[in-house]
Amino acid sequence: MADAARSAARSVSSSPLVRVLARGGYAASGLVHVLIGILVLSLAVGGSGEADQSGALRAIAGAPLGILVLWSLAVLLWALGLYHLVEGFLLRASGDAKAQAAGWGRRISEWGQGVVFAALGTVAASVALGARTDGNAVAEGASRNALSLPGGPLLLGAVGLGIAAGGIAFVVMGILRSFEKKMSIPSGGIGPFVTGLGIVGYIAKGIALAVVGVLLIVAAVTADAAQAGGLDDAFDKLHGLFLGPLLVGVVGAGFVAYGVFLFFRARYARL
Repeated sequence: MADAARSAARSVSSSPLVRVLARGGYAASGLVHVLIGILVLSLAVGGSGEADQSGALRAIAGAPLGILVLWSLAVLLWALGLYHLVEGFLLRASGDAKAQAAGWGRRISEWGQGVVFAALGTVAASVALGARTDGNAVAEGASRNALSLPGGPLLLGAVGLGIAAGGIAFVVMGILRSFEKKMSIPSGGIGPFVTGLGIVGYIAKGIALAVVGVLLIVAAVTADAAQAGGLDDAFDKLHGLFLGPLLVGVVGAGFVAYGVFLFFRARYARL
């Protein structure tokens, strides 16, 4: 049974159609990140708007043929999510304890990416169906539900720590350029430009995720769900800091860079 399941998963992973759609998923995610970056840049200069995935997707919905574009994004993101979930299943964790730990780490990373892309595809489909999602309200509601459980503050704090750690991991990946291991970036020509986009983009996204994680930790420590928030709330908090508008502008530009980088990842990803 296990061999049959692994064989079926390998067939899905190696399917030319799935791989083409998965590459399209990177481009779809790139478009969403570029739009988030533009919304963040608008906030930096005093504009308004919801600077997160929901805000970016609603902006697409308002454009000509926007609903068709949203459904296309949803399909591509679901395909990319499926690819990562299957890849995580196919990875083997064998050898000594250190090798097994590394193998499971790669598995969890693949599964995590699969869930994130699938969730973003689901949000795109929801917006296409007319739902008005609010990232901050969702984060606050989920935090309130978590706090109502026995040991809820510890659970919410652990989630916040996990998201903050993910943000730090993004920053480290940008600094160490570890994303290059999953791509075939040319050594010359446009290659250095693509690498530069990746460095800036990973660091910018990591900063935003780390702030979201901190907001959840604060909500856990204070047992106040109102302190929690999503990306949009994270940018608002950054805006209120010393030199906040400048910092928000830099992070917004970084999100645009990350989005453009994802377009190149659609071309150079090792699938």
